[in-house]
Amino acid sequence: MTEQLPALQVVIPLLIAPVIFLLNHARTAWLAGVAVSWVSLLISILLLMQVLESGPIQYEFGGWEPPWGIAYNVDKLNAFVLLIVSGIAAVIFPFSWQSIQREIPAKLHVLFYTALLLCFAGLLGMTITGDAFNLFVLLEISSLATYTLISLGKDRRSLTAAFQYLVMGTIGSTFILIGVGLLYMLTGTLNMADLAVRLDDLQDSSRTLQAAFAFLVVGIGLKLAMFPLHLWLPGAYSTAPSVVSAFLAATATKVAVYALLRFLFTVFGADFTYDLMHVDYLFVPLAVISILFASLVAVFQSGLKRMLAYSSVAQIGYMLLGIGLANEHGLTATLLHLFNHALMKGALFLAVAMIFFRTGGSSMRYLAGLGQQMPWTMAAFVIGGLSLIGVPLTVGFISKWYLILASIERGWWPITAVILIASLIAVVYVWRVVEMAYFKQRPADLPAVKEAPLGLLIPTWILVLANLWFGINATMTAGIAQSTAKILLGGGA
Repeated sequence: MTEQLPALQVVIPLLIAPVIFLLNHARTAWLAGVAVSWVSLLISILLLMQVLESGPIQYEFGGWEPPWGIAYNVDKLNAFVLLIVSGIAAVIFPFSWQSIQREIPAKLHVLFYTALLLCFAGLLGMTITGDAFNLFVLLEISSLATYTLISLGKDRRSLTAAFQYLVMGTIGSTFILIGVGLLYMLTGTLNMADLAVRLDDLQDSSRTLQAAFAFLVVGIGLKLAMFPLHLWLPGAYSTAPSVVSAFLAATATKVAVYALLRFLFTVFGADFTYDLMHVDYLFVPLAVISILFASLVAVFQSGLKRMLAYSSVAQIGYMLLGIGLANEHGLTATLLHLFNHALMKGALFLAVAMIFFRTGGSSMRYLAGLGQQMPWTMAAFVIGGLSLIGVPLTVGFISKWYLILASIERGWWPITAVILIASLIAVVYVWRVVEMAYFKQRPADLPAVKEAPLGLLIPTWILVLANLWFGINATMTAGIAQSTAKILLGGGA
């Protein structure tokens, strides 16, 4: 059975999704989703342990050896991302049942869990597959499910946001498909490891290869909300059901960053990426603008979800900056931030979901006086906010520390200043929430509320405590990220 774990990681949620849709029973759908997410987390842990002990795993579907058949390849990089996606899902699914009672009509609950499982399966598949076209197919499964999830929001604007994301996502998918098609035209293969070998002889002379590189960077950049291709993200995150915002913010963009890393370093190779295509000339300026611009825009938002959405655009900028710094510390920071940002943004969006659950809104005015009435909820938000700022003893500090080391190593002191300035701006928009919750009286037109139920508090505080645990003891995460960065920069898979 252990030999089948790579396939089961994707097959289980992919098969259970249509089953729960046919059964058409909401409680059963939720229980099935919880069970699938916990099994997936267990599989991810087992795969990561096996990779750390014995090296990369290759699973061949139907016994067809690559490049003829589809293969799933598990190495340190995607085993780490699988842990992120399945870990967040294992927290989100238990949380979701009570949360959606207030935000999604009962007749749509089965559709919600079906779409969430399909999205989950697509993200897992994108992470584990070793086939470029298979990655595109799984991306489409995840994207189509995501459009559905966003459209289920109570706000009518969620339909507009879902449609906008559909249009932008379709453009991104088309770019990715063109890029993969050009690679296939050049090499006659879609297996990523085989692509890397065959492209090695073409790197100095092929303009088609350069075009494929450009199409893939733009297409994946649209999916991960790279500035200025981020316009779909604020609307999607702010109008989707709260639990959907939490899941997407913590997983979807991380998998897209992983896909970018996989193409840049495994398929094209670090030498082609930096020396011939000079991707650092693109990523560093865009990352700096993204970090400063999105952080400033977040300060002026009146809604919590929209504020956190623009914060996510800035955090994606940090990840791209790590790639653009083109050294081991920078790439380590990017890989670490995949994990750390999932923890902090997952905790923050779940805290917002609890605020919405009790108050019926997530704009700033609903926060007044909540520090006393919902102390555990607001404490969770504050700790998540401290992590977002990068305060020591939180995961956010670890990521920014490695970024600062990378910028100092390159001698780019202005980049160091940008990181510190953005952290100060984060203090401003986090403080706005603290001020409203702890230093403002609750308006007379807003009724008093009580603390969120344990079914919502416990999953949220699991992520909050993880923010502190992996901020105090980052040995495992930093070790995996650093060793993976060395492999990627050395051209290994």
